[in-house]
Amino acid sequence: MHILAQVMRCSGVAIAVALALPAAAQSPPTGAERDTMIQSALSAAPPTLRDTVRVADWNGNTLRDGPAGFTCLPAPPGLAGPMCVDEVWMAWIQAWSSKAPFTPTRVGVAYMLAGDSATGGASNTDPYAATPSATNDWMVEGPHIMVLTPDRATLDAIGPHHHLGGPYVMWAGTPYAHIMVPAGPRPEQRSIPR
Repeated sequence: MHILAQVMRCSGVAIAVALALPAAAQSPPTGAERDTMIQSALSAAPPTLRDTVRVADWNGNTLRDGPAGFTCLPAPPGLAGPMCVDEVWMAWIQAWSSKAPFTPTRVGVAYMLAGDSATGGASNTDPYAATPSATNDWMVEGPHIMVLTPDRATLDAIGPHHHLGGPYVMWAGTPYAHIMVPAGPRPEQRSIPR
């Protein structure tokens, strides 16, 4: 499947799928479009990374080079928000995008400090849900950090209860389970189509 179509079809975390796959033949953006994408991507990063982090677009084109470690991506229309992911998350993204099993070999960290866009978010229960429904516990999260851990007992101890306001596990019971750590206020939630 063409990577942009994959990004537009899937849930909130899809924004970085392109980086885990071969780059598309599309040319990288230039000028104001490139600058806007870089600013969007950097809004996800903590201040300690903003000056040096690598930035890429949805097609895997490097918009700004940086050292190994983290890559930031702008928010595509209608999905989640911008994010900065480490190498463990890149492997997770590749597994998630191909529906392959995944177990992190070490702790992984991803930043989404700009939060989800008002038209974004993701199901808290279904890794492949594309829109809110009455049964998929859709969540539009504010600024947050996401953590991968190889320790399933930690995931079980935290649980999936995002309504309590603290850390919670998204996609519990799947190979893509990860800890969500809210770091700011939540935006208004999307309405569920009837």
